[in-house]
Parts: sequence; C-alpha cells; structure tokens
Amino acid sequence: MKEIVVISGKGGTGKTSLAAAFAALAGNAVVADCDVDAADLHLLLEPEVRQTHDFSGGKLARIDPVKCIGCGKCDEVCRFEAVRQNNELYVVDPIACEGCGVCVHFCPVGAIEFGEAINGQWFISDTRFGPMVHARLKPAEENSGKLVTLLRREARRIAGEQGRQTIIVDGSPGIGCPVIASITGADLVLVVTEPTLSGQHDLERVAKLIAHFNIPAAVCVNKWDINPDITETIAVAAQAKGLTWAGRISYNPAVTKAQLQRKTIVEHDAGELRQEVATIWNTVSSLLKASTIGEKERGE
Repeated sequence: MKEIVVISGKGGTGKTSLAAAFAALAGNAVVADCDVDAADLHLLLEPEVRQTHDFSGGKLARIDPVKCIGCGKCDEVCRFEAVRQNNELYVVDPIACEGCGVCVHFCPVGAIEFGEAINGQWFISDTRFGPMVHARLKPAEENSGKLVTLLRREARRIAGEQGRQTIIVDGSPGIGCPVIASITGADLVLVVTEPTLSGQHDLERVAKLIAHFNIPAAVCVNKWDINPDITETIAVAAQAKGLTWAGRISYNPAVTKAQLQRKTIVEHDAGELRQEVATIWNTVSSLLKASTIGEKERGE
C-alpha cells in the first residue's frame, strides 16, 4: 500500500484539481480529503455518503446551574475569560472555552461538567472512482491536525480491507499542524506551486518542512506558461534541493469548465491538458513504487 499526499504552499494553486485527477487516473485508490479547514474535493468527486461520524477534538466545560453556588472561583481561574456571570450563577461561553479543564479542577462543589466537544463530522463515502474519506469542521473549530490523522488512518484501513494499493490524499496548504499531520508517514509528497515570486517563497518553506521529515518529494508547476522564466527557476531550485521535477501544467480555461461540470480535468479534457496531468501522474506513480519510507514507518 502506497500513499501520496498533494500539498501546496498556499491555497488556490490547483492541488485539489490535481488530486481529483489522480483519483481518476489511479483507478483503484482510496481518496482522503485532508484539507479539512476548507474541504472542496467533494465538489469534483460528488461522494455518496455511506457513514457519518461526529468528530471530537477536545472538551468543553459546562456549569450545572443546580449545583453552582455562585462562588465565582471558575471566573477567577479562567485565563480565557470564558466564564460569564448570569444573575447570581455562572455560565461558560462555549466559543471562548479552550477546554483546558482548570475551572473543573478548582470548582469547590464539582458543579462543572467536562464533556466531549463536537467540532464537526467525518464521512466515509463512495465516488465514481472508489472510496473517499472526508470531513466537515464547524466554523472556527480547532484540532484540524487530529482530524487529519483520523482521516488518514481510516483511509489506510479501507485500503487494507478492500485490497486497494494506492491512497491519494488532498493535503492542507501551508506548513502548519494539519500539513504536518497530512505528510508524516507518507510515501511521497507532491508539491503544487505557481510561477510567481510568492510561489517560489512558498515552495522554499514547504521544502524545508518535507526535508525535516525526510519524505521523498516531487514538484510540479501549475499555469507554468504565465511566467516561463520563473518556472525554469523553480525547476532548477527544486532539483537542487533534492526534489524530483514531476512536470508542468499549462494555463487552460478547461480547468474551470471541468469544475463547473463537477468533473476532473482528465474526464473533461482529452487533449494537451490531460496529457500534462497524465505525465505528472506517471512520474509520481514511479516514485511511489520505489519509495519504502511510509511502509517502514507504518510497519508494513
């Protein structure tokens, strides 16, 4: 079983469109949308939900009004100012509460409950290309890294049960916790960038993160023809950092047309665009077969 994670230094580079196209080309893969803070892979793959599960990334305090004696100790010790006085008693603002549990510890009468916080939901679905694991966080919720780890674990479980040899992960943009949760233990990371100065800078940051975890990685440039010179600079710099050059994709209005039709790039376009994407997929497929990093970490 091999796992490829598609990431980018920022949102909007085309990584989700490319991950969806890989799902179409792979034919026998499990797909995981791990961009949980702004999930949109479902717009292209139109999953039919088979299972729905609540996701709890932490806990929330709640004051029992029957037990509360109005001493104010919870308000005194809460550093997040999540406790509010309501007449003679106190209540916890669930939005401000960070789930640290300090108020629970210091309440002299045990009036504060400390239950699981439901931060969103995650799903196991079917798509026209195979199983998909994805999620939806509630607005402004945290612990997305924990949710990403859960989704990847479920994707591996499904792949093992169904004998599917490839897992395709649409990772989060940037270099934060959800990205780290997306790439650790993967067999290969594909970085999608753009031929701009900010694209170069973002690639530098992502490359350092990948190198820290010693994961094989490749790079491709989307919309390369809007600035061929920077594309060439990125290609040279990437290879100097030990990243494999996977290819480039032209700027093409067919990408938007495919999105409007809820199709992947390779389903909509049979010409040059499809060939460019297929070339990148062939490159990463070869790299996946050669990689053993993820298998060793997973104990396979």
